[in-house]
Amino acid sequence: MSAIMITRKATRKWEKLPGKNTFCCDGRVMMARQKGVFYLTLFLIIGTCSLFFAFECPYLAVHLSPAIPVFAVLLFLFVMAMLLRTSFSDPGVLPRALPEEANFIEMEIEAANGNVLAGQRPPPRIKNVQINNQIVKLKYCYTCKIFRPPRASHCSICDNCVDRFDHHCPWVGNCVGKRNYRYFYLFTLSLSLLTIYIFVFNIVHVVLRSVDSGFVSTLKETPGTVLEVLVCFFTLWSVVGLTGFHTYLISLNQTTNEDIKGSWSGKNRIQNPYSHKNFIKNCCEVLCGPTYPSVLDRRGVMLEDACSSTPSDVSVASTTKSSNPAPQTTEPTAPLIPNEHTPDEAKPGIAAGTQKSSSSPKEEKPPSSRDPLSTSPNAIASTVIKESAH
Repeated sequence: MSAIMITRKATRKWEKLPGKNTFCCDGRVMMARQKGVFYLTLFLIIGTCSLFFAFECPYLAVHLSPAIPVFAVLLFLFVMAMLLRTSFSDPGVLPRALPEEANFIEMEIEAANGNVLAGQRPPPRIKNVQINNQIVKLKYCYTCKIFRPPRASHCSICDNCVDRFDHHCPWVGNCVGKRNYRYFYLFTLSLSLLTIYIFVFNIVHVVLRSVDSGFVSTLKETPGTVLEVLVCFFTLWSVVGLTGFHTYLISLNQTTNEDIKGSWSGKNRIQNPYSHKNFIKNCCEVLCGPTYPSVLDRRGVMLEDACSSTPSDVSVASTTKSSNPAPQTTEPTAPLIPNEHTPDEAKPGIAAGTQKSSSSPKEEKPPSSRDPLSTSPNAIASTVIKESAH
């Protein structure tokens, strides 16, 4: 004999979150699963700066100014801080609908669309909201079971809906969205300045050394300089071009996803309802706006039921069984419903049993336990979501 004991086990919510993200440091760090290109980014930045600090900075600090390596170190630290802030933070992932909320939304959609005949394609699941006198469509996500907020989109790599989705950047190993876009832009801007800084002072270092010992001997003495120049030259165009492109998007208060899809420059010529028609106001909103909190509650605690079996006292069970013997009956029991397999001698017992049950008083049945999911506490939250969408 064994007894079943139910215990409560506390787990963090990030362990049960759907999607394709990875978490570290007890849910504090959130990244995509594909992190190979992110490690390459770290290697290129740290490797190039290490060569610059080892070969060029000692010479330039003596012959030009000691402020050159100091400013390079500060710029390098700022680049690394912005990179890690972009890569390790929640970009603005939206939580998926609970089963009760998903059922409520499905009922709303069926009530709005009516009966769809067999063979006909159901109408698209969209809602229209008005923002600054412009009609914006809210699309339904079949994976997250929600109507996405304006400017949100579903990332196929992370398998999550991200608020104000810009793009998924493999170089930082994360999505770029509402909560980390400013850090991504500051990372690209500071990396452009660092690349230009190292490239220029590499050339200055080669020129100063060539005056004393010649150009060929200088290259032989400092082989790391040639490698730095090549890396900076090929990196400069892509990084500076990316920074210029995002500067253009910020001036219009537009995202990369909206620019690629042509959301505000298509055939309908719908104007951007989020733009302030002013370069400074758009930049202040994107770069100097408030920092939005995460809605995932990654480090929250949730309780789960865990069953465990423990052996019971066999002697007590045997003693109880012997003290209360079960009554033995020799009368054959008949099935409730006679059929072709029922013997004829057992059929009269059915009628007798039926008369006996009809003459006996009815026993009151205890009330059945209510299903905890029948009255969902999230119905109120679903109603609030519905009213805010309208």
